[in-house]
Amino acid sequence: MNEMTGVDPGAALDALVQPLDVLIVGAGISGIAAARYLRVDRPGDSFAVLDEKETFGGTWVTHRYPGIRSDSDLHTFGYGFKPWVGPPIATAEEIRDYMGEVIEENALGPDIHYGWRISDAAWSSEEALWTVTATHSATGTERRISARFLWMCQGYYRHSEGYTPDWPGMEDFAGEIIHPQTWPEDFDGTGKRLVVIGSGATAATLVPNVAEQVAHVTMLQRSPTYFRSEKNEIPIAAHLRKLQVDEDWIHEIVRREILLASHEFTERCFADPEQVKTELIGVARRYLGEDFDVDRHFTPPYMPWRQRIARIPDGDLYKALSGGRASIVTDEIERFVPEGIRLKSGALLEADVVATATGFDLCAFGDIAFTVDGAPVDFHDTVGYRSMMFTGVPNLVWVMGYFRSSWTLRAELVAQFVTRLLDHMQRHQKSRVEPRLRDPDMPLHDWADLEDFNPGYLLRGQHLLPRRGEDNEWKLNQDYWTEKDEFAAIDLDDVVFAYG
Repeated sequence: MNEMTGVDPGAALDALVQPLDVLIVGAGISGIAAARYLRVDRPGDSFAVLDEKETFGGTWVTHRYPGIRSDSDLHTFGYGFKPWVGPPIATAEEIRDYMGEVIEENALGPDIHYGWRISDAAWSSEEALWTVTATHSATGTERRISARFLWMCQGYYRHSEGYTPDWPGMEDFAGEIIHPQTWPEDFDGTGKRLVVIGSGATAATLVPNVAEQVAHVTMLQRSPTYFRSEKNEIPIAAHLRKLQVDEDWIHEIVRREILLASHEFTERCFADPEQVKTELIGVARRYLGEDFDVDRHFTPPYMPWRQRIARIPDGDLYKALSGGRASIVTDEIERFVPEGIRLKSGALLEADVVATATGFDLCAFGDIAFTVDGAPVDFHDTVGYRSMMFTGVPNLVWVMGYFRSSWTLRAELVAQFVTRLLDHMQRHQKSRVEPRLRDPDMPLHDWADLEDFNPGYLLRGQHLLPRRGEDNEWKLNQDYWTEKDEFAAIDLDDVVFAYG
């Protein structure tokens, strides 16, 4: 019982008729997509969505640092079934509002239960059910929920804390160290010198947006990142609106245009990487001028798309640097000292506040303890069918989106596959499904091909992730244009699916 409200937080879960057909874990962009597709494509299914937070939104609730925005355009990061009518790069608030409209328009509110953390999930072959233990974070109330199918939409990183390296001397620093993932709401940077450690999308967003709040901000990076700087507008969308074209049509046309352009750009990155590198760095030179050391600060040691290319709409990071409100240092950290950070070059970078925009702490399956018939599941011992179903783990699907395209594109492909799979199982009266290898002797590798894509959180977390094979069906393919056709063509009677 919540003593302040007099409401039992477990009452809504107690009212569920169990077992559920589907339990969805996570109410972020993937979980809301899953719930919407179930509601529309399988209206007879019973389902519930559980999320540890007190509201929907996932990433867009966790991250509240100044300027937080999407790193993908909303015409593709938004859902295919709901037009996006704003600028392509959107703020967290705009994204949450959009998701709220999806919840309201599809009457999903009563199916989402907030404040519940799942600690364990147990599969019983005898009952053909998953049973999870959920604890209400505010009250400690515990409930057990059973479901025929488990849909993991909780993302891939730990929301409670970001990744911060353990640098020598951090305890000696006289100022404040914060991670953007847990940015304090009462932050006051007036008169303070802020150092942002990092070179990715978070650092590139934070630096120009916090520059007016502090005395000075310095972006400290070990090595540079590629950036794409474009106007935060889609000219074809504005033109079609002038022609009074219906928003559904505009959304579909713009979405296809962006998808094609993105696909062609990615292909160019691998077919002609030197030319793409020249183009991206050339944009930095045009903004920053010939006197700026672009070779040192904006020329990465790797070719484009081996790590994610961050977006800086309207060149805001470049403008902050060229305008003197911000500066950039490319060097490595020797240690923290009371006055700031001592660099390996010997220089001292003075700071009152240090923000460690140093990445995520990978958490592939929500820190949930999984068992199958009493045996613990180590997902690194499994092999991932299209990185969404796993050998030896029945009736479970995990959503892992794209890194080179918008996450949501793959979340929707998975959602469409799941509803089709559930239709197939119902039609053939099957209560269990799991993938199986076509060739038991297929060579296996760690989940990520680090020669192809190698961000830090994957380098640190390979041991937590399933294994992959060499064919597309046994790995996470980054090519939406290929997967949209392959997913649609999946034969649910194929021997790769073991039903029971």
